[in-house]
Amino acid sequence: MRDFSTLLEAARVILYHKHPTSAMTRFFKLEQGVLVGRLLPQLARVVTDEGVSPAAVVPHPGAIAAELEQWLSMPAGSLEVDADYAELVEVPGAVVRIFLIRFTTIDPPFDAAAAVNAAFVPLTQTRGLPQVELELLRSAYVAIMEG
Repeated sequence: MRDFSTLLEAARVILYHKHPTSAMTRFFKLEQGVLVGRLLPQLARVVTDEGVSPAAVVPHPGAIAAELEQWLSMPAGSLEVDADYAELVEVPGAVVRIFLIRFTTIDPPFDAAAAVNAAFVPLTQTRGLPQVELELLRSAYVAIMEG
């Protein structure tokens, strides 16, 4: 997988596709999980934003989306940031912001996912993920369905 160490040092991304007519929602899942970017350590935990400040410098989510479009060899505008989603994960020595970004294509770009050894999976196929990722997926799913 491509090294996102500079772009996603203080942030991670959950990518998803929601079909415009059926509302079928699938999450972009890499071999290591659903968070795009560096792996979270085992001690990571979701925290509220009260009294917690994220890392000093977090790239704009639009810049992250543009970088991910390039990584996936997709045209500009293929990804859209869900501005209403805001989660924070505390890791030893830092707080990481989690962004939610949606594929804008009619159907999931299966070929783009396969090219980076990823797949699109429904929420029910994420059971074996670490607890912190399951918690983030739960809040993402609520945001997606309410939005």
